[in-house]
Amino acid sequence: MGECFRRPAAAFMILGASCTRNCGFCSVGSFMPDKIDENEPENVAEAAKEMKLKYIVVTSVTRDDLEDGGAGQFVKTIGAIRRRMPHTKIEVLTPDFQGDINSLKAVLDAGPDVFNHNVETVPRLYPVVRPDADYDRSLFVLKQSKKLSPDILTKSGFMLGLGETYDEVMSVLKDLRKVDCDFVTIGQYLRPTKKNLPVVKYILPEVFEDLGRKALDMGFKCAASGPLVRSSMNAEEMYEHV
Repeated sequence: MGECFRRPAAAFMILGASCTRNCGFCSVGSFMPDKIDENEPENVAEAAKEMKLKYIVVTSVTRDDLEDGGAGQFVKTIGAIRRRMPHTKIEVLTPDFQGDINSLKAVLDAGPDVFNHNVETVPRLYPVVRPDADYDRSLFVLKQSKKLSPDILTKSGFMLGLGETYDEVMSVLKDLRKVDCDFVTIGQYLRPTKKNLPVVKYILPEVFEDLGRKALDMGFKCAASGPLVRSSMNAEEMYEHV
């Protein structure tokens, strides 16, 4: 906690506290979605300014109930931050918007510095880990984000310890490189509550180190791989590394 709080960086989750999906690894509740808070973009920007942040991650729950998947709220939040803090770097960690190109394009046109969308696990485990998501759709989102905005850095991440094999992990890394993903994060899955999926295996630190090296050899600009690595943690370090 001390390491996190001393950094001029933070992540904000927008669009409420309830998700329209029910992934097996996640502790976010899946209830009736919240109404859109029209003041949220300005409130996030004001909080970021008060905290004097230099790097901001804007993420959200998945909102399949909204026509644009919540893209408009991302756009407004990016704009509000830019108006108050034009030199602060912004990373967005978005849902897949059900693969809708218009929603994706709207977020990219708002000009984030990094576009992040996590694949979370290997495709074989999607029916259990991410039953309402689709591996190929997530790859499509990452591919199109680079195609639509080549200058915006792209990022993705996934967890280990859910029952995947080493070969499956290597295949995911290769798939991410095929869509020209710039950054990758690899961390250990830790069960947030007893209602979530159990940990199948705790991966040795040397395996994470090996995967990190292999990711760099494949051409990723930066790879963070370790048991405690998380998608938004120390995100500014990855950006500054480039």
